[in-house]
Amino acid sequence: MTEQEKFELIIKTLDSKRGEDIQAIKISDLTILADYFVIVNGTSNTHARTLADEVEFVLSQKGIEPQRREADTGNTWIILDYADIIVHVFYKDTRNFYKLEGLWADGEQMDISDFITKE
Repeated sequence: MTEQEKFELIIKTLDSKRGEDIQAIKISDLTILADYFVIVNGTSNTHARTLADEVEFVLSQKGIEPQRREADTGNTWIILDYADIIVHVFYKDTRNFYKLEGLWADGEQMDISDFITKE
C-alpha cells in the first residue's frame, strides 16, 4: 500500500465513524517525525477511542500495524504512529486546549474534501 493510499484510507475511516473536523497537515518539509499529521476529534472519550480503534483495525486488515500507540488514561488524546503518517485522535476539549494545528501552522494544510462524505 502506498503512502497516498494509506493516507486516504485513514481519512475515509475516520469520516465513516463520524470523526469531527478532520484535518491533514503535510509536515515533511518541517520535521523528520512524519510526512503527515492527521488530526480529528470525537464527541466523547468513548468516541475518540472508537475512532482510533477503527483506524487501527482497518489498517491491520491491510497488514499495516502502527509502530506505536499512545493514549492518556482518559482517552482524550490517542496517537497512532504509522511512521509516515501520525494520527492524533482527540476529545474535543483536549483538542481545543492543545491547538495542535496552530503549533504546526507552518505545515501545508491538505485538501481532503475528496475523501470526506458531503452531508
